[in-house]
Amino acid sequence: MPHGYEINDLAKEESWRLFRIIGELVEGFDTLSAVEPAVTIYGSARLAVDDPLYAQTEEIAYRLGMAGFSIITGGGPGVMEAANKGALRAGVNSLGLNIELPEEQICNTYTTKSIMFHHFFVRKVMLVKYAIAFIMIPGGLGTLDELTEVLTLIQTHKIKPFPVVLFNSEYWQGFLSWLRSSALARKFISEEDFNLLRVCDRPEEVVEMVQSWYQKQEVIGKKALFKQS
Repeated sequence: MPHGYEINDLAKEESWRLFRIIGELVEGFDTLSAVEPAVTIYGSARLAVDDPLYAQTEEIAYRLGMAGFSIITGGGPGVMEAANKGALRAGVNSLGLNIELPEEQICNTYTTKSIMFHHFFVRKVMLVKYAIAFIMIPGGLGTLDELTEVLTLIQTHKIKPFPVVLFNSEYWQGFLSWLRSSALARKFISEEDFNLLRVCDRPEEVVEMVQSWYQKQEVIGKKALFKQS
């Protein structure tokens, strides 16, 4: 009988977990549904404020904001703080999608809207769903995870082929070299997969790339509407 109670308790726990997941999804949809067009910026939470990359990230977000794009980040310190700071300076939506961790990640103070997630995968859905471009600032395992997930979603046609920008070519050259010398050499990926990536070294270059792609999509969309009418 005690064993039966354990099974029932486990079933109840799983049911409540499901409701919590649904609740996080609903909150994310409600909060983010009006922020498009938006750009998601990823990168290390450990980036120091006095690192030149901090100022460059802030500048990228500021310029994107001045071009009319909302900015979405993971809501924490480092790169995320710099990006939200730039967005706030530009006067656009500055969104922070934070995560509950054993060692609590402090929400940065530069967001205009913030959501706290318990489940990583729900947060990752929200970081991708409303973005029309993804900017990868140097980071660690989390950034690599997010980069490869976005690329996989595009490669498998689960999302549109949005721009994926690797900022700071010096940092990413080892990763790109490994992809060619190991993954491509063994035919685990194809040459076409490299077309999913853009590499930039200047903030203005990033913004020009995102703007150019977005304006092109707007033209394509208008032509499609014209044909339908």
